[in-house]
Amino acid sequence: MNRTFVFATALATGLAASSLLAQTTTHAPATARPAAPAAQAEIKPEAVEAKIAIIAFEQGVVATNEGQRAVLDIQKKYEPKKNAIDSQSAEVDSLKKQYQALPTTISDEERAARLKTIDDKTKALQRDVEDAQNSYNTDVQEAYGKVAQKFGGTAVKYAQDHGFTILLNESAGQQQLPTVLWWQRSTDITQAVIDAYNVASGVAAPPPQAPSATPRRAPATAPHQ
Repeated sequence: MNRTFVFATALATGLAASSLLAQTTTHAPATARPAAPAAQAEIKPEAVEAKIAIIAFEQGVVATNEGQRAVLDIQKKYEPKKNAIDSQSAEVDSLKKQYQALPTTISDEERAARLKTIDDKTKALQRDVEDAQNSYNTDVQEAYGKVAQKFGGTAVKYAQDHGFTILLNESAGQQQLPTVLWWQRSTDITQAVIDAYNVASGVAAPPPQAPSATPRRAPATAPHQ
């Protein structure tokens, strides 16, 4: 019955909920992303002294007061469902013990009927657990996203205000998030390297393409009389 208790276990402690919070996001917050390459190309790159900041982004989001309150609110919301699932699970366990204790003299029909009852209640329990877990994860993901967006903006502002040139996410590899959350735009040399390559290669830029004209449809004609 390990699968049955996944939902109950997730609600049992704040640490479990916090772990789920850290795992339900796969993207860095929009506020922590660097500007588009087109905007970066307008800034002349320059060599600056590197000052790197490290942040455990997911853990930081969950450790905020707002993040902790979100965990508690979600736990409170799903407490009645947890209790109901605990009750269902206890009933199934009791029925299984009763079945195992049946005397050998019981009829095959009665034995089959009890097995069917156990099977039906087990399947219903599993469906309830899966539905509750999916709903719980959705709420957790939404709560995480709201806090993470604001936390990302705060992290970038802090890095800028304190003279950092790059902000790295410590747990990016674990959660499949970008390692670089922000960097100083003046250190981006992408367009400068493109320009240098074009000069070195001697290949001329292709002529600009004219916008494709959308063919106009002929007006509909009235049917011949």
